[in-house]
Amino acid sequence: MINRVLLLICLHNALFIATLQASEVEHRSFHSQTLGEEYVYNIYLPDGYQDSGLHYSVLYLLHGNLGTEQSWVGPGHIQATTDALIDSGAIQPLLIVIPADPKFWWADSHGRPAMTALVNDLLADVQDQFRTIEERQGRAIGGYSAGGFGAANIVLKYPELFAAAAPLSPAVYTPVPPLDSSATRQDTFLTDGEFDPARWEALNWVSFIDAYKATGIIVPFYINTGDHDRYDIAYHAAVFFKALRDYQPDYAEFRVFDGDHNFAAWGGTIGLAMEYLSRFLAAPR
Repeated sequence: MINRVLLLICLHNALFIATLQASEVEHRSFHSQTLGEEYVYNIYLPDGYQDSGLHYSVLYLLHGNLGTEQSWVGPGHIQATTDALIDSGAIQPLLIVIPADPKFWWADSHGRPAMTALVNDLLADVQDQFRTIEERQGRAIGGYSAGGFGAANIVLKYPELFAAAAPLSPAVYTPVPPLDSSATRQDTFLTDGEFDPARWEALNWVSFIDAYKATGIIVPFYINTGDHDRYDIAYHAAVFFKALRDYQPDYAEFRVFDGDHNFAAWGGTIGLAMEYLSRFLAAPR
């Protein structure tokens, strides 16, 4: 009887310790001075973060149109995917920040500076609240669809801040999105209630890439898309890739997979993207 009790106690303690050591996803918010409102995000903390005393690199993962800070956590299964990648040694432990920007495509438009808020406010809050590596080699960014649009443009405008980028099925249309794209109906890209091609161009990568090249900084890019993408992103992603490859042939990758424009695609390929990003991120220290 005593042995059985001891066994139960040991099992309870083992489960308790395992729970303490498991990865976590925390929901957080802070007041954004740029937006004048609360800014919400989720953050993935790897197993051992709480007690290690180490500083970690951070991957910023952006959601698509009308997504939230829960998109990568729920349908994207980012916690289980990251746990498995770290456990296998495919990537080093890192933090993942998943912010919310449901309607504005991570762009500065119509008096709502969503891109500026991410760069100025979110990065600062994460740095203040968590043990992060503050140098450029401590940050990467990625996202799907509208989040891929945001990740691409943010890096081209602020290459000094990020070590690598992974736009997945990025909505980087040029010259304009197809009529069935949600971009044609988002306030971000409208003028007087109508889609504005000039506004789209001003907020899209074609308006940032020359200034990016002028910096002399090279940010490695991993771009992917499904061959059956219902919004024809395969073609537009290839155009974006070609523009990057002409400038940085050794630091631009393009992958086309068998898939559509959904979380089966993004959740199924984020692991490969993270393995690529990990090559350019600093290890915990």
